[in-house]
Amino acid sequence: MLKILRVAGFALVFWSAFSCVSNEKIIYLQNLEGNQPIPEDELISYEIPEYKLQYNDIIDVDIQTVDDMIKNGFNNQAAMMNNQQMQIASQSGGDVYYMTGYTVDKNGNIRLPIIGEVNVKDKTVDEARIQIESELKKYVTTEVYVKVKLGGIRYSAIGEFRRPGKFVVLQDRMTIFEAIANAGDLNTVAKRDEVLLIRQYPEGTKLHRLNLNDRQLVSSPYYFIQPNDQIYAEPMKVREVGAGENAAQSLLLFTSILTTALLVVNLFAN
Repeated sequence: MLKILRVAGFALVFWSAFSCVSNEKIIYLQNLEGNQPIPEDELISYEIPEYKLQYNDIIDVDIQTVDDMIKNGFNNQAAMMNNQQMQIASQSGGDVYYMTGYTVDKNGNIRLPIIGEVNVKDKTVDEARIQIESELKKYVTTEVYVKVKLGGIRYSAIGEFRRPGKFVVLQDRMTIFEAIANAGDLNTVAKRDEVLLIRQYPEGTKLHRLNLNDRQLVSSPYYFIQPNDQIYAEPMKVREVGAGENAAQSLLLFTSILTTALLVVNLFAN
């Protein structure tokens, strides 16, 4: 029995050393060794690339004449009702813009009432607005005000997230950390230094590896996510052995296994 306890003690030390996840693997935005240190109070400059509309994007188009604005005010009741519906849909996980917005088809066009098809592919939101205003002037003699916005940011979070799924966020821009937080944050066993970002481009799809532990990520072109991005978090090797997420869980798991093993050994010994 003494020999068994010694072996069990050695196994406990070995298990504790290799089954727990160290803080260095789960702390975000570290000043990693070998990189230029970034102080916490230093201003980090970044350039946000203007998003170009592409196939399957959804945009919201609001058109008002001067008479509409005088009658209803700048924030008309219809727009306020739409905002309320969007908030309710967002909270329930729905996508209200799918029903009320205009989807960019495979040819890069959206189809608007009266105007017909307008090509917006590879245009920014502001360029799309100018294009729609130009087309409207062919049919409307009065002054019109056109507002064009992205129908929210759609993205998917898969893998080692606490709440994986597909999300729609009603805002113009979003950092990758906001996207992760919206999905409940990563599990402790997720590989934060090898997160895979799957991004759609007009010419196809590209895969990008991101290190969330590295503070340099803030100045990278992938700090802000784009519509239709997919974020995949792989598990660490520690998950394969069924270890706990921290030392207490690992110790409890090992103690349960050891107790069961000792009971079996004692049963056969007697």
